[in-house]
Amino acid sequence: MAGFKRKVFYVGGFDPRGVRFYHALAAEQVARYAALTGAPATVSTRRNAGPHRTDWTIADDAAGVTTEYSFLRWDDIVRTAWIRNPLTLGVRAFRAYRAYLQHLDFETGKKFGKGPLVTLFYPPIVSLLFPLLLAALICGVAAIWLPGWIAALIGLVGGVLLAAPLLTRIHAPWLLRFFVFNSELGGGEADPAIEARLDAFADEIAGALDGAWDEILLLTHSNGSILAVPLMVRLLARRPTLPPHFALVTMGHCIPLVACRRDARRFHDQLRTLARADFHWVDIGSPPDGAAYHGVNPMAIVAPDPRPRMALLSPRFHLFYNPDTYHKGYANKYEVHFDYLRIGDRASPIDFPSLMTTARPIDASIAAFRTIA
Repeated sequence: MAGFKRKVFYVGGFDPRGVRFYHALAAEQVARYAALTGAPATVSTRRNAGPHRTDWTIADDAAGVTTEYSFLRWDDIVRTAWIRNPLTLGVRAFRAYRAYLQHLDFETGKKFGKGPLVTLFYPPIVSLLFPLLLAALICGVAAIWLPGWIAALIGLVGGVLLAAPLLTRIHAPWLLRFFVFNSELGGGEADPAIEARLDAFADEIAGALDGAWDEILLLTHSNGSILAVPLMVRLLARRPTLPPHFALVTMGHCIPLVACRRDARRFHDQLRTLARADFHWVDIGSPPDGAAYHGVNPMAIVAPDPRPRMALLSPRFHLFYNPDTYHKGYANKYEVHFDYLRIGDRASPIDFPSLMTTARPIDASIAAFRTIA
């Protein structure tokens, strides 16, 4: 048997945890896949393949499948953009949300689902509301024994200190940083560090297109799907004709967060460039995922008849998780956003381990998925 050879380039989201976390996650989920299916699938150790790339191999020797997986790193840029000072975060968030209110096309955004809009605006609301409510409560109690100004000061300090772990638990600071980053990315000048990194990524991918692969995937998750737009433009500039066994796969994409801004003219031009190209785009987005836009072709925001062949899929997690497991995850919106990179209680043809370990191209995986009632 000749075997099936797959090449995957992965661009992750706005996450400072980096390659170690995602390699461990891949190894964990492939091990779960092996336990569930009996397939002897494995993940190798990491190996450094360049200044911004780490590789590992996902293999099922019994099926003759080898997936060479390249993690394209930009977590160092995330850590640089990760605002640590709460006051600085507050000032930058105020500017970002002022820009969203000024430039966001709310009518278009609402057509694509209210969930992402709720996710966009609840972090600043709760970040103000929680400390104020706790401060008022503490101040009211302290005022029984202390002068008003001292009670107010104690209430303010106590409210902030008590609210901080609660806000962290619901990931409000993370989301604030995420929205600040994308506001500045979409509405401002090009970031030189990101531009240079995307150029390097495009060179890496273009260099693999003529390899002896049965399938080549550019796989992105979350914020990585926003970066996939300028990355694909760069790739098409290097290779105007992409091979038929290449596909862009976006998981939990949030592209309208930038595309629905009226001032994101450069990003709109990039989407129009993609809309004129000929390639295969697969999007997997879950309706309960409030951080993603399910069933939305982002090119259609600026181009009425985009040319790429696009498959818009819901992973239908409820079919592959046991009810108690599924509903537990459903209550945790943050974890739902990472379920694309996991396997449920049963294997799905389009879950992460299956896409990496089966001897079939992604079109065949989609066809198998669509037969499941």
